[in-house]
Amino acid sequence: MRLTFVQIHQPPVRRRTIIIIIALAIVSLSSIVAGQFYWVSKAYELEETKFNNNVKESLSGVVNKILEINRDSSTTKGVKQKATAFFAANINDTPPPFLLETLLKEQFKKHNIHETFEYGIYDCFYDSILYAKRVDYEHQQPNAQLQITSQAEFDADGHYIALFFPNKTQAILRHLTFWVYSSVIIILIIIFFTYVINLLLKQKKLSEVKADFINNMTHELRTPISTIGLSAEALVQTSVLNDPQRLQGYVNIIKNENERLKSQVDRVLQIATLDPKKVNFKLEQLSVNEIIQRAAQTFHVRIDERGGQLDLHLHATRDRILGDRLHFTNVIYNLLDNASKYSKEAPMIEISTQNEGAQIMIRVKDNGIGIGKQHLSNIFEKFYRVPTGNIHDVRGFGLGLFYVKTVVQAHKGKIKVESEPGQGSSFVIMLNAQ
Repeated sequence: MRLTFVQIHQPPVRRRTIIIIIALAIVSLSSIVAGQFYWVSKAYELEETKFNNNVKESLSGVVNKILEINRDSSTTKGVKQKATAFFAANINDTPPPFLLETLLKEQFKKHNIHETFEYGIYDCFYDSILYAKRVDYEHQQPNAQLQITSQAEFDADGHYIALFFPNKTQAILRHLTFWVYSSVIIILIIIFFTYVINLLLKQKKLSEVKADFINNMTHELRTPISTIGLSAEALVQTSVLNDPQRLQGYVNIIKNENERLKSQVDRVLQIATLDPKKVNFKLEQLSVNEIIQRAAQTFHVRIDERGGQLDLHLHATRDRILGDRLHFTNVIYNLLDNASKYSKEAPMIEISTQNEGAQIMIRVKDNGIGIGKQHLSNIFEKFYRVPTGNIHDVRGFGLGLFYVKTVVQAHKGKIKVESEPGQGSSFVIMLNAQ
């Protein structure tokens, strides 16, 4: 009997295709946004020009009416725009405020201007505004501060009618309803495009993680299944059946490999379905330093065999936490196992503890291969392993760090990683000390 294992490779979306799609989406959205900005700016300029012309015509009409009432044969000197929302017109005499307001309202109604405005009568001989008032079309604001007094200065002799529109910008924007709606639609389109691109990237990553997990699973299960198959094939041979010692040896091999296979499958299923909200923790007072020392004793043999070194710097004086002994011990084992597995040379591992305020910090540092920045945010995800192509020189299913983070969070703690390729990694756990 010959067993053949085939690794499954799902053809992921090519990186070049993803880049092209994202580039086209960015170019398209940038063009749409630039075009929208251009036309909104043009529409605003047109509305502002229209508003300014209507105000100038209205104020010019008021000046001519005052000249007519005063039987003044002189001609108006024109209306000047002193600032964005400030207009002024020269007159020969001071008109009564009530008359001026009445004429302004008539002219504004004629030119379809219904915006709040402030008007004033300025006398350059006294260099002051003789009269100022606010006319609010929307709602009365008796305590509103008049802004017309702080506007442009006059440098000529005579009298002036001054106008100021405090809400000019809002008035113009109200006439751009279509452009506001179209801008909102474009924003929604941008959000949708961003969501689609993000979804595409997530699907690509999920496809890669899935393919890598299947390949790793095949790699991890291949050895015990092959061993069982070969042993079973040997059992049917006459020479083995007639040799009780060899027969018992093959039976033991099958039994041990079957237990190993069962253990691996159970571990994958248990960790894959691990939910911190559903795990039953047996909480008790634990000494972090003690648990680390016991774990270190177990790993010393493995590390010594590779010519490595494991150093402990347990400086935390308040090292007790409220936690589950089994799960928290597994956290330390997992971090030590990772530090050992991912050190190509002799592993140099340091474990340190220290207190920071009301918390205890646990740091596991190694001299391993390190992790690239693009992978740091993903290594705690379920089934995720740093891509290594088809090379599986380090065993695992991508569940160890997921388990570590899940248990740490269930203990109301935090974990982070600091790493650079070729510079090793440092895992830091923060827990509340008792």
